[in-house]
Amino acid sequence: MVRKKTLVTLADGVYHAKCRQLNALSAAMNGHAQVWPEARMIVTGDEAVFYRDGEWVWSCNMLYAANQFDVTPITE
Repeated sequence: MVRKKTLVTLADGVYHAKCRQLNALSAAMNGHAQVWPEARMIVTGDEAVFYRDGEWVWSCNMLYAANQFDVTPITE
């Protein structure tokens, strides 16, 4: 029996995104160098935009971000 993986989705909002990779080299190999080790992420619709020190560093699809990073909501 083959189990299909259920994709996680995110509601619009502000999140703390942490790379799952353990070091900068591994993060770079996965294309997450700009985000490593963590960044603030704002989700709007199907887009996730990452910020460090208040500056845009990277963006991707919300589904990709939700399933490739450890995210926790930020309440402001």
